[in-house]
Amino acid sequence: MQFQQLVYFLAVAETRHFTRAAEVAHVAQPSLSRQIRNLEEELGASLFSRARGNITLTPAGEALYPLAQRIVADMETARHEVQELAGMRRGRLRLGATPSLCGGLLAEALSGFHDRFPGVELQVEESGSRDLIRALGRGELDLALIILPLQSSDPAFVTTPILRENLVVVSAADAPPPTQRASMRITDLRERPLVMFRHGYDVREATLHACRAAGFEPRLAVEGGEMDAVLRFVEAGLGIAVVPSMVLKNRPGLRGTPLAQPRLLRTIALAHRKDVDPSHTARAFRRHLMAYLTHLTRDDLGEDLEVIAALHP
Repeated sequence: MQFQQLVYFLAVAETRHFTRAAEVAHVAQPSLSRQIRNLEEELGASLFSRARGNITLTPAGEALYPLAQRIVADMETARHEVQELAGMRRGRLRLGATPSLCGGLLAEALSGFHDRFPGVELQVEESGSRDLIRALGRGELDLALIILPLQSSDPAFVTTPILRENLVVVSAADAPPPTQRASMRITDLRERPLVMFRHGYDVREATLHACRAAGFEPRLAVEGGEMDAVLRFVEAGLGIAVVPSMVLKNRPGLRGTPLAQPRLLRTIALAHRKDVDPSHTARAFRRHLMAYLTHLTRDDLGEDLEVIAALHP
C-alpha cells in the first residue's frame, strides 16, 4: 500500500467522481484509476461501487476511509514537523476553537504568536466543541480549545483545563429586561422563547440539560444558528439565549443577565491527540498561550471568566 494511493482514494471518496478527484489530486485520470485498482487488488476488496457512474463507498471503503484520513493527516504533520526544524521559520499550526473564543481571547493570542513567528501558517477551524473533538480525532487539527467534560466515546486526548466561564442569559438591550431581579433562575426560562444553537455546540447541550433537569422542555423561537447568528437573532428581539459571557464584549445591542446559583459553568481546555506528540509549532503555541494567560488581569477577563490552570511546555 502506497501513501499516494490513499491520497487518491480519499479524493475519490470525497468527490464521488474519478475525473473531479484527478483534478483535485493534480494527476491524470487514467493514472488515478490505475492506482485505485492496484490498491483494491492489494487489499483484496472493492472500495467503490461504480454502478451507472454513481460512485459510492463499499463496506470495505467505508472501513478504510477514517483510517486513510488519519494516515494522510499524520503524514502531513510529519512533513511539517521536519520543516519546522529549520528554527520555526516555516511551519503550520492547525488550531480549532469555538466561535466565542475566536472572537475574543484567541484573536489576541494568535496576533502575538504571529508577530513572533510570522513564517508559521495559521489555520483556524471555528466550530462547536463536539465538531472540533471529531476533527481532532481524525488528525485534521494539531490543537483544539474544547469544552470539558469529554464523552466516554471520544478518542483518547490529552486535555489541560485553562479557563472556567459562567454562562449568562442574553437579551436585546432595547427590550425590557428579562427579569427585575439581579439574576435569573433556570425555571425563569420556562415561558420565554429561546434562540438555540445548532447541534454540535456544548452550550446547546448544557442549556437543554439544565432545563430538563428543572422539569420542563424549553420553548424554541429559532434554532440551528452559529454563534454570530444567535446573537443577531437576540438583538432583533426573536428571543433570549444562554451564551458564554465573553461574547458580550463589544456588543452594545445585547444585555447580559447572570444565572442564579447553581450557575451554569463551562470549562475550556486545550487538547491534542494522545497518540501523536504535538509538533514544534504546537508546543510553541502552547508556551505562548501560557504566557498570554498568565498576564491577563481581572479587567481583561471580567467577572465571569477565570484562569484555572497554567499550561506546561
